[in-house]
Amino acid sequence: MKGQNKLFIAIIIALLLGVGIGGIVHVQYPESAEPFSKNIKLLGTVFIRLVQMIIAPLVFTTLVVGIAKMSDIKMIGRVGTKAMLWFISASLISLFIGLILVNWLEPGHVTKLPIQDVASADELLKSSKSFSLEDFVKHMIPKSLFEAFATNEVLQIVVFAIMFGVALANLGEEYSKPVVKLFDIIAHGILKMVGYIMWFAPLGVLGAIAAVVATNGFEIFKVYAIYLRDFFFALGVLWLVLLLVGYFILGNRLFDLLKRIKEPLLIAFSTTSSEAVFPKLVEELEKFGCNSRVVSFILPLGYSFNLDGSMMYMTFASIFIAQIYGIEMTIGQQITMLLVLMLTSKGIAGVPRASLVIIVATCSMFGIPPEGIALILPIDHFCDMGRSMTNVLGNTLATSAVSKWEGQLTEPLDKI
Repeated sequence: MKGQNKLFIAIIIALLLGVGIGGIVHVQYPESAEPFSKNIKLLGTVFIRLVQMIIAPLVFTTLVVGIAKMSDIKMIGRVGTKAMLWFISASLISLFIGLILVNWLEPGHVTKLPIQDVASADELLKSSKSFSLEDFVKHMIPKSLFEAFATNEVLQIVVFAIMFGVALANLGEEYSKPVVKLFDIIAHGILKMVGYIMWFAPLGVLGAIAAVVATNGFEIFKVYAIYLRDFFFALGVLWLVLLLVGYFILGNRLFDLLKRIKEPLLIAFSTTSSEAVFPKLVEELEKFGCNSRVVSFILPLGYSFNLDGSMMYMTFASIFIAQIYGIEMTIGQQITMLLVLMLTSKGIAGVPRASLVIIVATCSMFGIPPEGIALILPIDHFCDMGRSMTNVLGNTLATSAVSKWEGQLTEPLDKI
């Protein structure tokens, strides 16, 4: 745990340094803010790309090994069913919390936001127009495994890996054992790389935070204070619900779990990427005592189907935009919107800024000006910090809970 604490402290220091350096550049050298931001952001880019480099092979190998080792198709079906029940329940609860709190707090009625140039939303508007059931199916089912690997399409890799793993499980040990052993070795080799890559995290955090503060300054916190305050309050309520459910299932072991994932949570918060901590989460959950087969099966699925923070943000942001434009929506319309978001948001985790794309598509559907997304684009980075952190917590609890329900949660490996 000493190494983990050192890294955690290094990330905190990097976070504070990033805010300080970004603030100095914004105040003292405003003319250099844009080039400075562009250059220092490269530190974050390096870290994110290093992590992205290992996500596809790690998801593929761990999932294939996990399913092939199960060898019992009934167990695969049972674990998958429990996982999907958790994902659907958690998604509905997250959407409802966002819906209830945005109606109660009404940030759009009390916040006077400057009207942004809608050109900043052009890219999102264009990408949202192509969203359809056909695109969803294409996004889920791979045309080529190699294309899915090249573009880091996690859901497509998951679909292929599940089918391949099930096929290996039914092939018999004589044929499957050498393949499973090879993939197992590769997975462990990649996990070893995780330890090296994580030491780039403080630099990534420093670069990401300094770039945002240098460009926007501290004023951005004042302008959007009410919106951010209300959104993070809603996130706090969601955390409370998730942790209460977690405590009900895991008991006092929940506190040990939170201690183990404090570093991934902070990295997700700082870099706005829940993907960045996927390899580290696999490692920590296995050390916590979760069955490796369950971890390698549930966690990749969770990254596509169990994004609690993003789900809550979708209802919150959509109704907020309606409030800004003075559009009153009936309870029936809002419930319908919730169900639409529930369906359309599944499986688009690989799309850049996926939450915003779905919000734009949903606003268009309900007569809310989709250009309103430009109003929240300047602070989306800060909202994304909270969303990413919450997504990590939700997936951690889902994996631990399913392990417990399967009777596969053992004592922590580093305490045995």
